[in-house]
Amino acid sequence: MIELIPAIDIIEGQCVRLRQGDYATRQTYGEPTEIAKEFEAMGFRRLHVVDLDGARSRHVVNDRTLANICRETRLTVDFGGGVKTEDDLKRAFDAGAAMVTVGSIAATQPERYVEWLERYGADRLILGADVRNGRISIHGWKEDSDVTLTDFLATFDRAGNRNVLCTEISRDGMLSGPAVSLYREIMAAYPGCHLIASGGVGSLADIDALEAAGIPAVVFGKAIYEGRIDMKELARRVASRDTRPTETTDKKTTRTC
Repeated sequence: MIELIPAIDIIEGQCVRLRQGDYATRQTYGEPTEIAKEFEAMGFRRLHVVDLDGARSRHVVNDRTLANICRETRLTVDFGGGVKTEDDLKRAFDAGAAMVTVGSIAATQPERYVEWLERYGADRLILGADVRNGRISIHGWKEDSDVTLTDFLATFDRAGNRNVLCTEISRDGMLSGPAVSLYREIMAAYPGCHLIASGGVGSLADIDALEAAGIPAVVFGKAIYEGRIDMKELARRVASRDTRPTETTDKKTTRTC
């Protein structure tokens, strides 16, 4: 079963959603810790938290909010946004993140990401593959790098990376459906990858399509906040499956991505 991961994006202490990463399209939905508690009450065990202030400022900003969520819930939290230095990485882990997503630095300083993989372990890092027109976008999606998605994934596959969060930027926050074909291509190339699809989910049917394509996990948020998903049915699905992070400790049998 596909792993269901709700998302909380943070700007100025509030849970927000953007469209295609455009800060001018911000919609606000409430206080992050309270929303995290609601997700936990629904039965979720995993949460995706994005520090949008950090992504824009190029350093971690909302680690206190992260710490509040980790202190007030038992959710397994993965955190991203603004992680540019090892100090940023340590701040996220010290605040309680179980995993940290790294994107821009992996694209601009790949050797640093490889060092972090070796130092902290592949189970604690998630490669953030934010893609637009086939290239990796960096610095809060404000610019596109020269690195193609294909080269990006291949580079870190060889380095032992396991977890990938792939966001198709043109679909993010649009509720128009996820990039199923893109994710299917990634899984065909790296069948052992723990791929987390992100962007575009607007209905339970979209989640079904990802599951049918064999995608291991999906992050979604706006569809919940905008009432596009039947919450009773979602709660039933959450209760019917194990939403804990996939175990990837068997290094001999798990192919990297």
